[in-house]
Amino acid sequence: MRVLIVEDEVTLSSTLAEGLKEHGYQSDIAENFNDAQYYLGIRNYDLILLDWMLPDNSGLELIPQAKDRSPKTVIIVLSARDDKESEIKALNAGADDYIKKPFDFDVLIARIGARFRVGTSSVIEIDDLVINPEEEKITYKGKEIELKGKPFEVLTHLARHKDQIVSKEQLLDAIWEEPELVTPNVIEVAINQIRQKLDKPLGIQTIETVRRKGYRFCYSSKA
Repeated sequence: MRVLIVEDEVTLSSTLAEGLKEHGYQSDIAENFNDAQYYLGIRNYDLILLDWMLPDNSGLELIPQAKDRSPKTVIIVLSARDDKESEIKALNAGADDYIKKPFDFDVLIARIGARFRVGTSSVIEIDDLVINPEEEKITYKGKEIELKGKPFEVLTHLARHKDQIVSKEQLLDAIWEEPELVTPNVIEVAINQIRQKLDKPLGIQTIETVRRKGYRFCYSSKA
């Protein structure tokens, strides 16, 4: 899971990134509003931990931009403001949760887990195609399809961002723990595996190549 930490307090952001890594999360850190906008422009995030009071703008201004780009991104505002009105304002702005500083890290992890359990279903169902990330299983019209490893993760990520164009760089960032150590060619290999093991034998199309931009999940039984 990819996380964007938007926090100008360096010690706190580093502590959050280190703690999240121990729980299997990959994190990027933005110390101001402009840096956060930059990261949102190049990557897709499952979760954003957002400080309200940034040096160059209000963190709340980032919420509609993030939601427009990916409506399923969970945004948790972390703020020293402890009044009820501020919490209501953040939630009304589109935040999914609000946690007051200082906070216990274990409580934050529990809240993140609860938010994803409540906010989204891990199973992706699109017409006759069902993708179950937790069990790494795909079924089509009730028949199980053999697709594992990185090709499965690529398919799942694209399906979660259905109808969006996702670049090779975004796929690398989202799926590979150390994307800088692999070449974009691994994405082409994964896409080819999807087409050989899923699309070709079933006579369907799940992934569309958008020239010079990336890939888009396009499956529909009505197509």
